[in-house]
Amino acid sequence: MDINAPVFPESIADGEVATWHVAVGQWVARDQILVDIETDKVVLEVVAPSAGRVTKILKAVGSVVGSQECLAEFEAGENQNEASPRAVPVGPETDQKEPTLSAPTTASGTGSVVPSASPSARKLAEESNIALATIIGTGKNGLINKEDVLQAVAQAQQIGSENTIQAVSDRAPSTEVNRSASGSRIERRVPMTRLRASIAKRLVEAQQNAAMLTTFNEVDMTAIMLLRKQYQQAFQKAHNGTRLGFMSFFVKACTEALKRFPGVNASIDGAEVVYHGYQDVGVAVSSPRGLVVPVIRDADSLTLAEIEEQIGQYGVKAQNAQLSIDEMTGGTFTISNGGVFGSMLSTPILNPPQTAILGMHKIQDRPMAIDGEVVIRPMMYLALSYDHRLIDGQEAVRFLVTVKDFLEEPARILLDI
Repeated sequence: MDINAPVFPESIADGEVATWHVAVGQWVARDQILVDIETDKVVLEVVAPSAGRVTKILKAVGSVVGSQECLAEFEAGENQNEASPRAVPVGPETDQKEPTLSAPTTASGTGSVVPSASPSARKLAEESNIALATIIGTGKNGLINKEDVLQAVAQAQQIGSENTIQAVSDRAPSTEVNRSASGSRIERRVPMTRLRASIAKRLVEAQQNAAMLTTFNEVDMTAIMLLRKQYQQAFQKAHNGTRLGFMSFFVKACTEALKRFPGVNASIDGAEVVYHGYQDVGVAVSSPRGLVVPVIRDADSLTLAEIEEQIGQYGVKAQNAQLSIDEMTGGTFTISNGGVFGSMLSTPILNPPQTAILGMHKIQDRPMAIDGEVVIRPMMYLALSYDHRLIDGQEAVRFLVTVKDFLEEPARILLDI
């Protein structure tokens, strides 16, 4: 039986073998994770089709694979022995031509097989110089998750252990130079992940191919903050604990503004302009692997609670590298919130082929002149970057002012005025 790579969508040409979670000869249960395939957008997990064991690995870590390409040979069956056969671990120096069973070796050289770990846990362990072999996994089938690594890091810091084993990257070992006896001056060279490389390529292309321009405004957040303060508890009680945040108001304000300015919701396809009759809003989310943009489909038809719930689910999936390709593709408009990191003002870069992106920023109390008096108000700067090839300056400014009006008077959204 062959273990094949998943079926990639048309937007993804190939993937790269990121991590093998099992060794040759290791017995596994049905649906246990065998290998992670990293694409330009997401990490795809390949699971065991049934109980059995991998008898031969055909694609080592770092290999580029196509859609449904064979990754390994698999033997279905149950382990008849109480003790599983000793397995050969998967690594760059392992001879995978013959499925021989021999004493395993690991990054630490202790003779134990490197345990399975989620992509986020593996990355955190590598950055924290914690060996996965020293961590006890609490996930399914002993899988090490991010919380297990965080606990191990906290314990290592508490006892001041100097015996922490530096995790070895599955892609390539890091290079350390210029270490002195009096102190450490360390440089590490690690391969850029496919997601990071894809983000870099898209951002450069966006700046080179689009006539990008940014317009700014500021919004008084008083009304929304009063609504949240007044109805937060009732909102959580009515919607199974879902908190009323700021992002849902921004999504609703943008969807209503997009209906009034369809050009901002359009995209350029060659020599044609595609006007979308729906509002699929991408929300930029930070993850251990980089910035990802899952899409809220038909955002105009969702309630505030449904938007908040979906954003919360996307956040959890992003941290655990569980976002699917369908959740990452499409989108007619993007919102990026740099304010959660303390950004006061920025110029967001377009997410091609979209023609506009809204940047949110930190809420800051500032003195404002209102009706001839100076009052302190919670203010936020807004930035709208747009493609001047399609969107004129006046249209961009009017769109941003419309978003501002909806946010300062949320009743406008309900009244459709």
